[in-house]
Amino acid sequence: MNVFCDLHLHSCLSPCGDRDMTPNNLVRMAKLLGYDMIALTDHNACRNCAAAVKVGAREGLTVVPGMELCTAEEIHCVCLFPSVEAAEAFSDEVRATLPPVQNRPEIFGEQLVLDDRDRVVDTEPLLLTTASAIPLETVPARVAQYGGACFPAHLDRASYSVLSVLGMWYEELPFATVEFTPQADLPALFMQHPLLQSKRIVRSSDAHYLENMLEPSIPLELSAPTPDALLRFVRGDA
Repeated sequence: MNVFCDLHLHSCLSPCGDRDMTPNNLVRMAKLLGYDMIALTDHNACRNCAAAVKVGAREGLTVVPGMELCTAEEIHCVCLFPSVEAAEAFSDEVRATLPPVQNRPEIFGEQLVLDDRDRVVDTEPLLLTTASAIPLETVPARVAQYGGACFPAHLDRASYSVLSVLGMWYEELPFATVEFTPQADLPALFMQHPLLQSKRIVRSSDAHYLENMLEPSIPLELSAPTPDALLRFVRGDA
């Protein structure tokens, strides 16, 4: 079946995310736009996923818990999980690899942890936009240990992407799926990097503000709008 997804969204836990990016606002905006499923993927943390999944269940929208991991090479990788518990366990592993740099909200922005009623229950003291110590090539295996799957983010961007950092796509990179922005010129990218033609493609908004959330355009062919079906797609299993 055709499933409209946005698999790369930030909440107000990300320091670059707007204060209005709350679990309820994210879910309700996604429903208004016509999505069947979204993923919450804050920088290097999953602390708002539990609230977002609860809101999604209440509002009738599938919310997949996830993270936008910054690897040791400063490459962004979207990691998705079958449950909040799995996401939070992976988040604990990632946190242990982050440098001990404290957030300065007046410079970088607040990092707010909310409940399913959008009430602030905590703030994250560790700056979440730094690079972890996790190498890119190890990410799929690490994520798989928690039942998850992952893909490199926004390959067509000039920063924090495989192509901008490494300069090319390597056949040895262990990813079945890759992400492009909605504005990407895929024919031109495929001509320059022909190995990408064999990959599964997702296009996501990477929205940090509600107004950056886009109307759905290209659906994924999934067996159902569920985390398990999505994870199989991302792994290349279905």
